[in-house]
Amino acid sequence: MTDDATLLETLLEQERRLVFDRFDNDTAIALGQKILERARANRQSIVVDISRGDQRLFYAALAGTSADNEFWVAGKVAVVKRFGHSSFYVGQKARLKGVDFADGALVDRATFRAHGGSFPIIVAGVGMVGTATVSGLPQAEDHALVVAVIEEFLAETGMGGGRPEVWTA
Repeated sequence: MTDDATLLETLLEQERRLVFDRFDNDTAIALGQKILERARANRQSIVVDISRGDQRLFYAALAGTSADNEFWVAGKVAVVKRFGHSSFYVGQKARLKGVDFADGALVDRATFRAHGGSFPIIVAGVGMVGTATVSGLPQAEDHALVVAVIEEFLAETGMGGGRPEVWTA
């Protein structure tokens, strides 16, 4: 497998593995706070958005961010909601095909931003219910931060381990 093919498979494997048993408002707030704690510890300037459906359940912007980050959050979330995969996966898949994402997907590039940082919140037996999104770092780092914290959160809370029976890659 090429490095590029390995990357895509790794990104899909993350989505298959990082599945919540449940996801409610308190879960969203706790996850958002954990992402903020990690960013502060690493002295990173980020915006964090945790949403379920169309409802934003957690939002915070650390010092060093701007209104521009909100533009990126909205665009990344739009990609996950439309395509059902992390914004990083969708962008990398287009790159590997050698196509411009917006042109290839026939979407408005001002609305859809296929850059890393938004990850689907998947609940076992239900499917995708929301998104966890970070903006402020290079796209691979935005993605890595979200994935690392979700992975730790699921392990620490015991809320993971389910399989997304309804959701498929």
